[in-house]
Amino acid sequence: MAKGFQSLPGFRDFRPEDCAVRNYLFANFREVARRYGFVEYETPILEPTELYEKKAGGELNSQLFCFTDKGGREVTLRPEVTASLGRLVGAVQRNYPKPLRWFEIGQCFRYEKPQKGRTREFYQFNVDLLGESTAGADAELIALSIDLMRELGFVPGDFVIRLSDRAYWTDFGSVKGLSDEQTADLLGIVDKLEREKPEVTEKKLQALGLSTEEVKGAIEKPSSLGENLDSVLANLEARGMSDFIEIDLSIVRGLAYYTGVVFEVFDAKKSLRAVAGGGRYDTLISALSDGGVDLPAAGFAIGDVVIRHLIEETPHAAKKMQSVLQEEAGCDIYLVLADDNQQANALALSSKLRSAGLATTFSLTPAKVGKQFKQAEQAGASIALVVGSEYPELSAKILATRAEETLSDDQDIVETLLKLLPNS
Repeated sequence: MAKGFQSLPGFRDFRPEDCAVRNYLFANFREVARRYGFVEYETPILEPTELYEKKAGGELNSQLFCFTDKGGREVTLRPEVTASLGRLVGAVQRNYPKPLRWFEIGQCFRYEKPQKGRTREFYQFNVDLLGESTAGADAELIALSIDLMRELGFVPGDFVIRLSDRAYWTDFGSVKGLSDEQTADLLGIVDKLEREKPEVTEKKLQALGLSTEEVKGAIEKPSSLGENLDSVLANLEARGMSDFIEIDLSIVRGLAYYTGVVFEVFDAKKSLRAVAGGGRYDTLISALSDGGVDLPAAGFAIGDVVIRHLIEETPHAAKKMQSVLQEEAGCDIYLVLADDNQQANALALSSKLRSAGLATTFSLTPAKVGKQFKQAEQAGASIALVVGSEYPELSAKILATRAEETLSDDQDIVETLLKLLPNS
């Protein structure tokens, strides 16, 4: 027996139930973005490889899905969206009042080792605030991330925002006499502090004239957080959100374009990789426009893979999601044909109900009434509407309660059915 085709490692098929979860996430992303006044944009999935090789930096460059297209161009499936956004905004920003509040939901691709919470293809919710340099913009994005987690059903104690500032390490490097290149190396070491073997970390730090003890001391006992972090903390405290925040100066983010305040969202138990993360990138748009546009910016992203794991592992968040999915999964009306002579009337009725916005389905092949009722339940229908020999008189059975109503196929039938539907 021949072996069938399978999806590539790290890529996913989305069955209907998976699409339902994806749509649930997207609906929450869009709703919270709307509340904060953000509008949606999109960029191409395929971009010039140079966009990432020169501007993203860090380990991301080793994870690119890149190839030469038929026109001889070096291209890459986007691994993230910030660089694409910077390219776009650099070209069109003069057409929009500042600050820009933009968000995007789309696919990204990274050639990583597939594991829990990490795939090679994923969807990402990207939120960016451009044209505003104050700490209020950083706080606004952090507040949005907190409200998004709460909208998804999480409560205090489920997650924490780990907050830091790359400027802290720039100042640290300056005090220690490090060059810009050495400070960039230091940031890379700090970023991997929790993941790399202690002896490897120590060796790398020694090459910079530093020690692990020295760096950990700077993380655990900072002499000052700096004006930026103090301002962000005060802003979030005024919003009543300070309980979600944990200062953690080991958070620096892996991408080279970050310049200031950065943050990551973690589950409180830290059993998963970061749920979301981002920060300030004030020089990226200028770099992408060869200095032509100097626009401060900050943003964050949340992927669908980790947040789905966290929802499913958190009982109250999972319960909220399942409640919504169950409510949206079924159709409104299932037409049960009890008399084959009424098929034409049943088809006309289905068109009437669908035109009025009611999700309506029925058996496409002749079936016994009992089987049709079973199909109605399998379809998740709210009402089984029986079309029989008494037509235009109809029998409506509310499947959740087994209550029955008699009604007529007349001009008021849609209004009548709407009143019978749950949550009407």
